[in-house]
Amino acid sequence: MAKMYYEKDCDLGKLTGKKIAIIGYGSQGHAHALNLRDSGCDVIVGLRKGGKSWAKAEADGFKVFEISEAAKQADIIMMLINDEVQADVYSAEIAPNLSEGNAIAFAHGFNIRYKRIVPPAGVDVFMAAPKGPGHTVRGLYVNGKGVPCLVAVEQDASGKCLDIALAYIAGIGGARAGIMQTTMHDETETDLFGEQTVLCGGVVDLMQCGFEVLVEAGYEPENAYFECIHEMKLIVDLINKGGIAAMNYSISDTAEFGEYVSGPRVLPHEQIKANMRAVLADIQDGSFAGRWIAENKNGRTFFNSKRDNLAKHQMEIVGKQLREQMLWRDEGSASGDKNLDSASN
Repeated sequence: MAKMYYEKDCDLGKLTGKKIAIIGYGSQGHAHALNLRDSGCDVIVGLRKGGKSWAKAEADGFKVFEISEAAKQADIIMMLINDEVQADVYSAEIAPNLSEGNAIAFAHGFNIRYKRIVPPAGVDVFMAAPKGPGHTVRGLYVNGKGVPCLVAVEQDASGKCLDIALAYIAGIGGARAGIMQTTMHDETETDLFGEQTVLCGGVVDLMQCGFEVLVEAGYEPENAYFECIHEMKLIVDLINKGGIAAMNYSISDTAEFGEYVSGPRVLPHEQIKANMRAVLADIQDGSFAGRWIAENKNGRTFFNSKRDNLAKHQMEIVGKQLREQMLWRDEGSASGDKNLDSASN
């Protein structure tokens, strides 16, 4: 059973006298910086000079420095820039400015797990990983709640790394919901696996196939969108609240019967598991990481073509048109989530 921590287990006082540099000011970066500051912590922001986030961070009242200077000033450095650029930024701007007794932190273990970043021996290394997007991390904090987080200690140079990590997570609001202890190795592999096989890769492909089958059979694309895509959130919300049994209790018996007889026809259990094991093997042996690193070095041609093709797909076009007509288009604002239609098109 994984160990859990809550507010009673965390001492924000462990951050007293420590300057925290948030590297990056995107979705997670802005949330961590604002929440920590509101929790009474000393926070600065490190960014590329002239980057689009610089003015935003300053407008939010932060002292903003180039990454190398922020790293030099900080006791705790939190890396919240994209995985694919972290290693280069670390090598050029962070590593030369690390001092013994510093801590470097991550919200995802990718670069530590695949040894693209190898901090020196005298530095604490920990992970503070909210299990939710940054705008939710901020929105729930403002409302007195928090997003569940994972904590991991990779290198305990100070002998107090876990205490510092828990204090940091309490500062962003995670202790209000619960903090689960893991390792950066396990977090990286399970996170990549979940994203690829179920949450993003699996779910998106399943919704797209269902949409296409109904449209090809002559049904209105709007009907196909509602049945195969829009209702996905309703089902997942039920599962999130009470598990699959609660979802089955809430749907009709007809739907539940269909789940049992048709689900295995669409997704043959043993074949799906065999395919998933192959994906997991690629994650475990570094094949996926190598492919992603190479994709970024080679101009992202595959990545960009897939993104462009998805944007042109009928389900995306129809979905955007429907969301613009429906009252529920702004539901996310209550939890602090941004409206993504304008950002993604």
